[in-house]
Amino acid sequence: MREIVLDTETTGLSPKSGHRIVEIGCVELIDHMPTGKVYHQYINPERDIPEEVVKVHGITNEKVADEPNFAGIVDAFLEFIQDSTLVIHNAEFDMGFINAELNLLGKDELSMEQSLDTVRIARNKFPGTKVNLDALCNKFGIDNSNRTYHGALLDADLLAQVYLELIDGRQRGLSLANDKTTAGGGPKLKKSDKPHRDPRHHAPSTEELAAHAEFVGEIKDAVWGS
Repeated sequence: MREIVLDTETTGLSPKSGHRIVEIGCVELIDHMPTGKVYHQYINPERDIPEEVVKVHGITNEKVADEPNFAGIVDAFLEFIQDSTLVIHNAEFDMGFINAELNLLGKDELSMEQSLDTVRIARNKFPGTKVNLDALCNKFGIDNSNRTYHGALLDADLLAQVYLELIDGRQRGLSLANDKTTAGGGPKLKKSDKPHRDPRHHAPSTEELAAHAEFVGEIKDAVWGS
């Protein structure tokens, strides 16, 4: 099962207001395990990036001035994600921006059914609590100390770890990395410190067999005596 954990950074909050994508980050999971394969791209949004937004993700107009526009990366992006499930924190936001970019190029939109919203999963699992990415990292003990700014690839990587915790895909405390094993790979058995005892003798004595036969003889029509 292939899943793509995805995040975007943008010039603002709504594509309907003319805002565009400036960064995409994706992390590949196979059967809920990170493969190490990622997709990461800065994008020239072909418009200015407001200063208040720069304070959030740190991406300036100068930083993306020489980057390709969305048309220049769309084929590589679509080739990477293919038809895999897209794991997104607040999927409506990112999918809205991606589909707006696809519309500008006359390409088919991605179906919302292709996405899986981790915000909804978190709200169902932890009702009434904060479910933003930082809060969930803190809840699960995931190190997010490098998150000075929002960043698409960094956030996708953190979300991948959060997602595995949300679906109980990562079983804590069951790591075998530090277990001592034999050459064959199995666990090394620890020798008991208890003193050795010879096995008890359980066979009936001659007296016990005679007493049993006498007892059975007193039972009329005993089935085990026939």
